[in-house]
Amino acid sequence: MSVSQAVGAAGSDSGSEFRRGVASCVPVLLGTIPYALVLGAQATQKGLSAVELPMMTGLNFAGGSEFAAIQLWTSPPHILLIVAITFLVNSRHLLMGAALAPFLRELPRRKVFTALFFMCDESWALGLADAKQRATAGVKPAFSSRYYMGAALAMYLAWVAFTTLGALLGPMLGDIEIYGFDMAFPAVFLVLMRGMWKGAAAARPWLVSLVVAALVYLFVPGAWYVAAGAVSGLLAAWLMAGDA
Repeated sequence: MSVSQAVGAAGSDSGSEFRRGVASCVPVLLGTIPYALVLGAQATQKGLSAVELPMMTGLNFAGGSEFAAIQLWTSPPHILLIVAITFLVNSRHLLMGAALAPFLRELPRRKVFTALFFMCDESWALGLADAKQRATAGVKPAFSSRYYMGAALAMYLAWVAFTTLGALLGPMLGDIEIYGFDMAFPAVFLVLMRGMWKGAAAARPWLVSLVVAALVYLFVPGAWYVAAGAVSGLLAAWLMAGDA
């Protein structure tokens, strides 16, 4: 069966589309479990309870900003500082949402808001790649909301569950970073980048973003490197668009 036939067959049944989203998410989801446990363990060391942590991870579904918030957590917490850093770390979501926007135009607003609430790096990458594949194969609509929500909900539930489990097990496990669990975070993103790879020429904005983010990280305190990397990558993609 060809790619277009496979996608079209999957798109004919909403239930199978949802299951397809869950299935495609499983390999990436397994990679998020270790650093979900790390976040939960770190949160308990900062004084958060096993009730407070799932409230944080459930309402602010963005792992990078949660790690940043936990690192800055004090008693009492510096709310304005944490809010500012959270905005900087999550600023990449502005670009992610913009990339997904053309595929969301035909959806009702309530579905768009739901999709954007559950959007994380992994569900965004899977949903965008699937939409582009369906568009190339001529399948309409290109964006499968059922597929996307299958992946997004699987990520959401696993993230909340395993950060909570990490909070419960944290006191018994101690510093679980010594087991190398923190390497799962960059490993997942390398896998996602590999799935979006379209050749060296198309990856030039990635390189610009990487270099700028690394330089800002080395010389500018705080999380400004996230916004700098995102903006420089966007500008590089715009400037290089004519060369493609």
